[in-house]
Amino acid sequence: MFAVRAGLKKFDIPYNFEIKSIIACYADWIREGRLKVNADWNKDLKIRFTVQDPCQIIRKSFGDPMAEELRFVVKTVVGEENFVDMSPNRSNNYCCGGGGGFLQAGFPDQRRQYGLYKFNQIKQTGAAYCITPCHNCHAQIHDLSEHYNGGYHTVHLWTLICLSLGILDETERAYLGPDLAGVGL
Repeated sequence: MFAVRAGLKKFDIPYNFEIKSIIACYADWIREGRLKVNADWNKDLKIRFTVQDPCQIIRKSFGDPMAEELRFVVKTVVGEENFVDMSPNRSNNYCCGGGGGFLQAGFPDQRRQYGLYKFNQIKQTGAAYCITPCHNCHAQIHDLSEHYNGGYHTVHLWTLICLSLGILDETERAYLGPDLAGVGL
């Protein structure tokens, strides 16, 4: 998304389409009643979640308005009372340290050392799960929890949407913690 926007601007290429994050689509679909998610599944469980603001989507592309859309979707899916924000957050949130090719760069010790900022930030929330709408963030944040024995789980935003809709298949739950693995089965 960022690369497309930057390329269009750099080469002054005219275009007649909207560049939009899937997060904005989720938010629109929820508001329109087309994506019928809710947080009923988490009312009694009271599992706490935090969310990672991805660099490419938030800081480099759409800014705080998209961060607000992300929070709207997350709170609708997990319950506002079960959401705890990182500090700092939105456009000021820390990079996870996994993007820009760093996951594949061959320097895991350096990546993990930088990632301690994100690890500590997640731990300070006390959340059991960190929601990641970006695959690079997911891989890095998951690795940080395993490497530093963080005890939190990492979950894709789409996984929670499917869980809320009651359509998350049993085979798609392998990376969830025991508190979520059986929800809705």
